Amino acid sequence: MQSMDEIYQKYANTVYKYLMSLTHKEELAEEFTQETFYQAVRSIGSFEGKCRISTWLCAIAKNLYLSYLRKNPEHEDIDEQDITVASAENTALESLSRVELLKKLHKLPEPYREVTYLRAFGGLSFAEIGEVLGKTENWARVSFYRGKEKLRKEVDKNE
Repeated sequence: MQSMDEIYQKYANTVYKYLMSLTHKEELAEEFTQETFYQAVRSIGSFEGKCRISTWLCAIAKNLYLSYLRKNPEHEDIDEQDITVASAENTALESLSRVELLKKLHKLPEPYREVTYLRAFGGLSFAEIGEVLGKTENWARVSFYRGKEKLRKEVDKNE
């Protein structure tokens, strides 16, 4: 087993990007990243090794965020910051406003919604998405493509 310092060095950026895709706020993502590793240190004895360390860490991060949302129902999931989608991946979606895009993304079924958020707003690579969600890089690519196609069909339907 790696030391927690090594684990932190290796996975802190992945956890931070994952939390940014959930919170859309740097301060919260930074705070939850630190809390994630604090909780990981406290509960390292319960890690059974049945999943990747990154998957375990992201599960802790997600639970922290969900707990935060339960305690702070006034928190808006999507705030008014500038959110952009990588230009190579938004060709069909360019005509949508940011709010329209987010509404359509929110209606996507899982896992397409989470993969699309992680890719478009979290800036994660397909390999990182696969690692975070406990799947393969290819699965992440296919899921993103299918989600994008569902969005494209929805846009075409409304035009």
